[in-house]
Amino acid sequence: MMSLPMFGMAQSGDYVEVQDFESWTSLALKYKLDKKWTFGLQEQIRLDNNSSEIKSFLTQFTTDYKLSKKFEVGLGLRLINKNDNKGNKQGYEHYFRYHFDASYKHKLDRFSFKYRVRYQDRSELSVHSSNEGDPEKYVRFKATADYNIKNWKLDPEISGEIFNPLDGETYDGLSGYRLTVGTNYKIKKLGKIGVSYRLEKELNTTHPKTTNILRLKYTYTLKNKK
Repeated sequence: MMSLPMFGMAQSGDYVEVQDFESWTSLALKYKLDKKWTFGLQEQIRLDNNSSEIKSFLTQFTTDYKLSKKFEVGLGLRLINKNDNKGNKQGYEHYFRYHFDASYKHKLDRFSFKYRVRYQDRSELSVHSSNEGDPEKYVRFKATADYNIKNWKLDPEISGEIFNPLDGETYDGLSGYRLTVGTNYKIKKLGKIGVSYRLEKELNTTHPKTTNILRLKYTYTLKNKK
């Protein structure tokens, strides 16, 4: 297992957490009702502290609607169980998050491009939390590009995303960004396996954290038979 240093030296001489390696594993089910409507259900578990401890596990429901061949809107509902293993009060904190998406996609030769804007809002369901003061509302911008290689099943995909918190008292400007590179492998009648590496970086904090993430996702798709 990949191991990265968890602590760095601040100018004051104090040690602060600045880097980690996480692994995210998820199982997803998609149901295509027709050419316009798609529904999804996903279970995911995330490990941190060099992938040695549970960070969180979540359940998410999504629905997407195609306005046209290029435009799409979507809604997502997520139940988050976050492991709080620091401080006097430890245990799982529970959150509910929803998001709205609007996306546009197009093709250029063998390239496919997709641009997405997302608004999300998270509410705490727990009695206690160690994350008081964190921004709950974000606007996120994501751009994705993939290339279709002829006679090759592992087409590369790369994406970049920025996070803009709607809480001026906590953050001044962007709070972070993500860079992701990966690929998908389709197994006939058995679904799709996705593997990717993600770099996540915090911004505008005293000691910004860098997180390296290995993601593994299995998706099975059902289609409505008319």
